[in-house]
Amino acid sequence: MSLRTCRDTLFIVMALQQKPAPTVVVPYFHPAALTFLRNLARHNDRTWFQPRKPQFEAELKEPMLAIVRKVTDAMLDFAPDFVRPAEKSLFRIYRDTRFSSDKRPYKTHVAAWWSHQGLAKTSGAGYYFHVNAKEVVIAAGSYMPEKDQLAQIRHWLLDHHEEFRKLLKSTAVRRTFTEFEGNALTRPPKGFPADHPGMDLIRCKQWGLAATLPVETALKPDFAATIIRHFKVATPVVDALNTPIAAAQAPKKRVLFGLR
Repeated sequence: MSLRTCRDTLFIVMALQQKPAPTVVVPYFHPAALTFLRNLARHNDRTWFQPRKPQFEAELKEPMLAIVRKVTDAMLDFAPDFVRPAEKSLFRIYRDTRFSSDKRPYKTHVAAWWSHQGLAKTSGAGYYFHVNAKEVVIAAGSYMPEKDQLAQIRHWLLDHHEEFRKLLKSTAVRRTFTEFEGNALTRPPKGFPADHPGMDLIRCKQWGLAATLPVETALKPDFAATIIRHFKVATPVVDALNTPIAAAQAPKKRVLFGLR
């Protein structure tokens, strides 16, 4: 074998042994991600999804985790009690169909939720965003408070409704968010005075802010920065809603000989 042949053979072997360069995951989406979500809405079944799961992970799951990590890093400065591993903030793509008449197995959006440390994943007040094929929704507040938390927030509003209303009407909130979530009762909750000046807030079953943005927002390199900006503005509202919940969870002082 000639020297040139040996050299060429060695080059081929080394080339085959080299691993491909790792793909850099960026904290925003490519158009292929939206195409996948549109197709998933049309073919929401396991037969279609399973062979395309690697595509879902590459186009949607991994970029979502990158976005969540970047947002979480920023939250160290303004919401440190909500910092958690990205995998715990990310919602699964699989729907829970056990108690639903809708048996479609997959969600048609990708979403993340940051809950306060020590609270169940969807309870208390926290931060949220999702992306589907048509829009981006960024939200913050208490959307699924547990029964006790619902009562705690309502009792807190008896004395703090004016303070909370000012937060909702602040210039920054009105410029950034377009919706106030309420899902209110038609009547005052049992045990609450019907003529209370804060009854419009007390009747709510959820409290929060939401903004709907064009889906193209998710394709821009500054997508994570947009989420961070919205979360910062919503932080006083989130903190206010968690105040009565945290107070109820605080350990009670022990009584010694009838004295505190």
